[in-house]
Amino acid sequence: MFHSGTPGAQFQPNGIGRIGGPAPQHASYGSFATFNDPDGNGWLFQEVTARLPGRIDPAIITFASTNDLERALRRAEAAHGEHEKRTGQRDADWAAWYATYIVAEQSGNKLPV
Repeated sequence: MFHSGTPGAQFQPNGIGRIGGPAPQHASYGSFATFNDPDGNGWLFQEVTARLPGRIDPAIITFASTNDLERALRRAEAAHGEHEKRTGQRDADWAAWYATYIVAEQSGNKLPV
C-alpha cells in the first residue's frame, strides 16, 4: 500500500513519488496498491473510505449481503448513541434516524449528528 508524495505518482510504473503506507488519516481516494496479474496486466487499486457526494444514486441503496446490512446497522447504532448523548435524551424516532444515517453513508452525503 502507498500514497502519492507527488501528483500522479500512483500512475508512475517506476514508483517515483510514492510514499509507503496508507494516506494520512486513510483519506478517501488517497491510498493505493498495485500488482501485475499472470497475463502481465497491471492493476491499480484505490482505497475509498467515504464516497464523494453524487457518486451513488441515493434512491438506490443496496447491500451485497446480510452481513453488510448488519454492519451498516451497527455503525448507525453507534452513531445514534453519540447523537443521544449530545441531545441528552432518548430519540423515540430512532428508526428514521438510522435510515437517514445509512442512506447518507451509502450515498456519500453528510452524516446526521
